[in-house]
Amino acid sequence: MILNTPSLPHSLTPSLPHSFTPLAPQLPMKKDAVLVVEDELHLATGIRYALERENYAVTTVDDGPSALELLRDDPARFDLIVLDLMLPGMSGYTVCETLRNNKNFTPVLILSARTLSEDRTRGFDVGANQYLTKPFELDEFLARVRNLIAFHRRQNAMLEEAQNAAKKEEPEPVIHLKSIEFGGAHVNFETFEVRVGSETTRSQRTFRLTHMEIRVLQYFAEHPNRLIPKEELLEKVWDVRGLLNTREPDQFILRLRKIFEPDPSEPIYFLTVRNAGYRFSPDGEG
Repeated sequence: MILNTPSLPHSLTPSLPHSFTPLAPQLPMKKDAVLVVEDELHLATGIRYALERENYAVTTVDDGPSALELLRDDPARFDLIVLDLMLPGMSGYTVCETLRNNKNFTPVLILSARTLSEDRTRGFDVGANQYLTKPFELDEFLARVRNLIAFHRRQNAMLEEAQNAAKKEEPEPVIHLKSIEFGGAHVNFETFEVRVGSETTRSQRTFRLTHMEIRVLQYFAEHPNRLIPKEELLEKVWDVRGLLNTREPDQFILRLRKIFEPDPSEPIYFLTVRNAGYRFSPDGEG
């Protein structure tokens, strides 16, 4: 059952002069949300009042099942749970333990009249972050609320940063082609073998490419019909980074043309784009 307590009165808005130009509307800052699970109405109302004065968004429920239902529908809804132990229907211990078993790690601040060390120990054992005995000083309670929310926010930020760093460091999977067929030729990238011509007419010939010829051709084959700048080819195939005044890629393009082009002087597969790079057209569209 969700307790509906009266809202605090708001100050009246003063009248403004006719010449007043309103500022552009700004989105309101998101308030930290606190769930208070307390069956004593007067105490729940007092806690809510104190938290709302500190600009927290507060929801109150008076039993454990209601709290779990709210958190099941939206596990990340609250930034903090203030939890009494002696609740009807389900103890605060069970509520906290159920949350942790469901992988909900929203900070939990237990409020309880139980003062024995075994009560505190059990509270921490089921996953509570802090334990405050009743009666308590309001300033200490508010300080613990601020501390828990700030700590949880820092933990989330560190986790997100670590996850983002891991994503950046994780290399993209490289799927290498094992073979390619184009222009009447079959190239095996694993054996470096090239077959040209037709078996049926007994005009087929077989030969091997060099290691670098295979690497250049394989990179082209894995990026068909895409303009590849010389700098990219140098980095990915020759493992040379930065601008470098070399004609090495051009020499290998000429060698591939002599092997695969019907007329190397009029290439249709291995194309040079002036002042831009190279493009491989396996369909021979030039």
